[in-house]
This record gives sequence, C-alpha cells and structure tokens, in this order.
Amino acid sequence: MKLIAYPLAALLGALGLLFVVGAQGQLLRVVVGVILLIAAVAMILLALLKPKPSETTIVQKIDLSGDVSLRNLTCRSCGGALGKESVTVKAGAVFINCQYCGAAYQIEEEPKW
Repeated sequence: MKLIAYPLAALLGALGLLFVVGAQGQLLRVVVGVILLIAAVAMILLALLKPKPSETTIVQKIDLSGDVSLRNLTCRSCGGALGKESVTVKAGAVFINCQYCGAAYQIEEEPKW
C-alpha cells in the first residue's frame, strides 16, 4: 500500500504546486492546485495510518447422528481412568496418552453391530 501511496502523493503534490505556481492569475488553476495538494496530504496520512488487526473466531459444531451415550474412558493397558487431559486430536484422529502407565495409542471406532 505504501509503495503506491507515496509516489502517487508525490506526483499529486508536484502537479498541485505546478498548478498553483503557474496559475498566472487564473482562479480555476489555483483551485485545482489546492485540491491536488490536499489530495497528496490525504494520501500520505492514509498511508501512515495502521490498520486495526482483525480477530476471527471459528466455532466448530459437530452434529452426531443416532443415539449417543457418554461413557468413561479407561486405559486398555492398565485400566486406569482417563480424563480430558489424556485425549488429544491430531489430524482428525483421537489419540490417548495414559498418565498412569505411559501407554499411547489411537482410538479406533468399533462397529455398532
């Protein structure tokens, strides 16, 4: 943005000065020159303003089909109760890291039939 704004502002400022200096008593040239100078100053001020950082919030909702029931997870190696800190999701797969025995494995969904 600044690479375009500064040279364009310099060009508008130079043309504005040229119109004002070479007006030779003509009011229209003075008015055009002043407008060009104001436009040059406005472009420089707009280039100096920093844009506000935008914040984006992404909400992901999962719609589960069928009957869903909650059950407690236990480690299949030692049988210890697993909490939410033991479960991680990487690349769409659910991984378990047991805090008791140190076992790490991926949960595979078992067929319902």
